[in-house]
Amino acid sequence: MPDQISIFDLHLRAIIGVNQNERTDRQDIMVNIVIHTDTSAAAASDNIDDTVNYRSLTKRIIQLVEESEYYLVETMAERIATLCLDDKRVERTIVSIEKPTALRFARSVGVTIERSRGPT
Repeated sequence: MPDQISIFDLHLRAIIGVNQNERTDRQDIMVNIVIHTDTSAAAASDNIDDTVNYRSLTKRIIQLVEESEYYLVETMAERIATLCLDDKRVERTIVSIEKPTALRFARSVGVTIERSRGPT
């Protein structure tokens, strides 16, 4: 099993949804990401350049989400996974997005996707 870098409970606001009010009002979403990568080079060197820089990645994800106007949470999750896989050191990623206001009487509704680097 490869090493993992995890980003927990990234709380963001976005235009997301199919209903009229969802197209104009920003809504809270919660993003969780697991990145599968080999961290041994970074552990040996103690150098940020030898690992996936999760701070830089998170900034890119925040920008993507805050500027987006997707209809589906599935689409947003796919775009986030693609950003993660842009770094060639990422072998696989799991992206979960929760939308707390999606269903009445439910704490939240969520989607989880898993994407891997294809053969190159």
